[in-house]
Amino acid sequence: NLMLARVCRVYAPLRKELVRPPHLPSRHRTRSSMTAAGAAALSPNEQAVAALQPSQLFKFFAQLSEIPRPSKQEERVLSWLKEFAKARNLETKQDKVGNLVIRRPGSGGGEQAPTVVIQGHVDMVCEKNKDTVHDFTKDPIRLVVKGDWLHAQGTTLGADNGIGVCTALALLDMSPSTAKLPPLECLFTVDEETGLTGAFDIAPDMLEGRTMLNLDTEDWGEIFIGCAGGGDSQLQLTMPIENIGEGMASSSCQFLVNVGGLLGGHSGLMIAEGRGNALIILVRVLRRIQAASAVRVCSLSGGDKRNALPREAQAVVVVPNADVPAVQQAIAQTVEELQAEYGLLEKDLFVRLDGPTTSSPLPPNTQAMTADGLQRLCALLTLLPHGPLKFSHAVPGLVETSNNLASVTHSTPAEGGSPIYQVVCSTRSSVMSALEHVRGNIRECGRLVGAEVVQDQAYPGWQPNPHSAVLEVTKDVYAAQTKHQAKVGAIHAGLECGIIGAKFPGLDSVSFGPTIRGAHSPDECCQISTVEPFWQLTLGVLERLADKRL
Repeated sequence: NLMLARVCRVYAPLRKELVRPPHLPSRHRTRSSMTAAGAAALSPNEQAVAALQPSQLFKFFAQLSEIPRPSKQEERVLSWLKEFAKARNLETKQDKVGNLVIRRPGSGGGEQAPTVVIQGHVDMVCEKNKDTVHDFTKDPIRLVVKGDWLHAQGTTLGADNGIGVCTALALLDMSPSTAKLPPLECLFTVDEETGLTGAFDIAPDMLEGRTMLNLDTEDWGEIFIGCAGGGDSQLQLTMPIENIGEGMASSSCQFLVNVGGLLGGHSGLMIAEGRGNALIILVRVLRRIQAASAVRVCSLSGGDKRNALPREAQAVVVVPNADVPAVQQAIAQTVEELQAEYGLLEKDLFVRLDGPTTSSPLPPNTQAMTADGLQRLCALLTLLPHGPLKFSHAVPGLVETSNNLASVTHSTPAEGGSPIYQVVCSTRSSVMSALEHVRGNIRECGRLVGAEVVQDQAYPGWQPNPHSAVLEVTKDVYAAQTKHQAKVGAIHAGLECGIIGAKFPGLDSVSFGPTIRGAHSPDECCQISTVEPFWQLTLGVLERLADKRL
């Protein structure tokens, strides 16, 4: 009775409202306003998901999508979460790096059960199509339903890991009078996508629970109990440049070699699908047109995120006017080869010579890479490994080790200086010795061309525990609900479970989620029909855990 009285006191002030992003009009703030007559007052995102189930989860996802949340810029979404907790009189705790815990007491008979951690990350990968006008620091994600799939308009959707975040919110929002739940610690981590910073730097006093449901995987019907570790490499190459000279400048134009239309996607989950890498294709094109003409390359860049396959790349080139047809023909021949190699998968792949971007004659002081500098950069991009490097002997079909040649950027030189080209690689492996071996090979590639190599500390993988207690519960509930056996395995991607587990000894974790395709690319979409069973599995597991006693 005493415990019941405490729970009632905690929930007595509970305001039955949906906390909205602060910048949205106050007329949307309460559930009572969400009537049929007021349907027109719904935001475009709420209208897009109004018919989807589970309704509360999708409603929260619509609201979350209004809030910009790039990695390392999570302040607004964290403020929204704290407002959410305050409106429900729920306890919060935040550490110095920004990680936030919202606690909900147990209810419906689960008051005395051990605490369960629900974990997801609040940041998202920010990728958009080249022709999409979108500022990820200001603009909301616009949701679109296409059949059984939820998409965004020309950008990443943020279902990775927004669906997990909103599942936690829907749990926190459940009425204590009807919901059978154990005490919950909903852990919202920051900066997962660009360095797992939140997991690495989580304060040691943030969690009491020792059972965790990570809701950050993307294949419904699979339960994950292990993941790859990883580490990044940055190779910095000083690029010598020179004036192209009056002779070439007087009879040449500047063009842009554009590679695009590639699928891109998650550099771990999709690394073994044979998707094209725009940087590798661009180097191939440049070599072909150099054989056809005395072109000069002014700059080269491509890719964007360390954990995404490069979808686009471009090079600024100077082409003699008389050689333009030969260059166009060389590109056409390369495209024909690429279509034969990638055409069944990369149906929208293109290579174009756009321009001229400047008229002839060019200024004599137009600068281009020296022949030696370009050769060293192209050699580096050719030598660096990309793709799956080894498959697991223990788990058939699982990539054990891979490397993603992720991006090339360059600095703008000061007057009289040389630009610095930065090449980023992201290496993954479930075997730490193999991970470091590949990173050693990357260092050697850099050394051969005179590049400076900077490598961060690799993060550990999550070692599978096939005897996990929470795994057995999850498997049993899945089988009872679906009449099928869940597939149990590991994933070639970085999850926070292993890092958080190392910080909190004895933490027993599983990871599962609805089906998400095309993560880390504008093709990202979530299969709507898998979200309801995912939600029911989460509830079922928690109801079983609510029966346990300390």
